[in-house]
Amino acid sequence: MKARLDAIDWKILKELQANGRITNVALAQRVGVSAPPCLRRVRALEEAGVIEGYRALIDTKALGLTVSAFALVGLSSQSQADLAAFEEKVREWRIVRECHMLSGDIDFILKCVAPDLETFQSFIIEDLTRSPQVESVRTSLVIRRLKDEPAVPIN
Repeated sequence: MKARLDAIDWKILKELQANGRITNVALAQRVGVSAPPCLRRVRALEEAGVIEGYRALIDTKALGLTVSAFALVGLSSQSQADLAAFEEKVREWRIVRECHMLSGDIDFILKCVAPDLETFQSFIIEDLTRSPQVESVRTSLVIRRLKDEPAVPIN
């Protein structure tokens, strides 16, 4: 169900995406309402699931995670049991930061971060390819990140 948002709600979402740590008072000033109704609107957006949460954006390299890579995974079967088993494993693998189920030739794409190439290779060989549901794996190392825009486009 698409949420029914008015112009103020859209402004709130745009401001929070740009700065999730903004105070309610500053947010209210930017969107043109007083603080109490602004806070009520933010809480309503949270309760409706429009705002899923708040996160800090961390520089992976600053934490020593110098390797980013994608693994394109094909499963041997798309049965509900095999999908569920694979999805459960994905949730356990800390190296996997994002996982998307795809249509077409590839079943899943995994975004991985690792401290070094050896750690990433070990994950591919010892964990991913050994999973009984996995039939094929292709990997691509990230050479350079050109765009990383996790925010939703809001006009």
